[in-house]
Amino acid sequence: MLSYRHSYHAGNHADVVKHLVQVAILNYLKLKDKPFCYHDTHAGAGFYSLHSEQAQKTAEYQTGIGRLFDYQAKSPELAAYIELVRSLNDGSLEFYPGSPKIAAQLCRPGDTIQATELHPADHPILASQFVQRRHCRIEKMDAWHGIKAMLPPLAKRGLVLIDPPYELKTEYQDLVKGLQQAYQRFPQATYAIWYPVIERSAVEAFLTAIANTGIRNQLRIEYSPLSDSEGFGMTGSGMLVINPPYTLKQQMQQALRELDPLLAQQHSQIRIEQRVEE
Repeated sequence: MLSYRHSYHAGNHADVVKHLVQVAILNYLKLKDKPFCYHDTHAGAGFYSLHSEQAQKTAEYQTGIGRLFDYQAKSPELAAYIELVRSLNDGSLEFYPGSPKIAAQLCRPGDTIQATELHPADHPILASQFVQRRHCRIEKMDAWHGIKAMLPPLAKRGLVLIDPPYELKTEYQDLVKGLQQAYQRFPQATYAIWYPVIERSAVEAFLTAIANTGIRNQLRIEYSPLSDSEGFGMTGSGMLVINPPYTLKQQMQQALRELDPLLAQQHSQIRIEQRVEE
């Protein structure tokens, strides 16, 4: 199924959490001189106009990045994320970067960027943004085929971002299998897996399935601006991070505490916990 277009949801509260974590991890990887690889499994179009018909139809960005764009953050991680978005705009909020664009802004010339996107309209838009970049591979390819084709990379460390649309129930099972294959190929990488909070029981079952793979060192970072309410739609989202930087838990505790009053709509909730020990 290829109906999902992230342009309808760009810059919403889930993007804020996902990209806040992504920026923190990439900046941590840059602390060492040795190059790393960034691999994006469901890359989307990469860059989005918030004045587009799709973004204006849902206006989800207004309760996400729209509330943060002019905010002067105290947390270094939140400040770095907001400043990155500002750097791609000219004084007012018009555009929002997807995860591959964020990687392009933060990765150094010697770092590798890999991305797969299967949607026939989004892939050429994504690929056009990387034509001039060396150490880059953008493929119109299924995410799990891309893992087999591109991992492990030459670099010995990196970040693998896994962000399916979860349109089909089978995508949860496919992700667990795909994660195991990726981890076998590239066990030293950091893995950041985004998930929506729609039905709490389904979220817990999904996280338990990943915990039961035997993969160690799993950190859950979750923020819900709305209270759990099945049937209401997506009330929050999370990132399950495998092999997280040792600084990430404390950084996200500080950043999400600061973020909460800005994004909270009703009985908000922050969950940060080590799901599986090292």
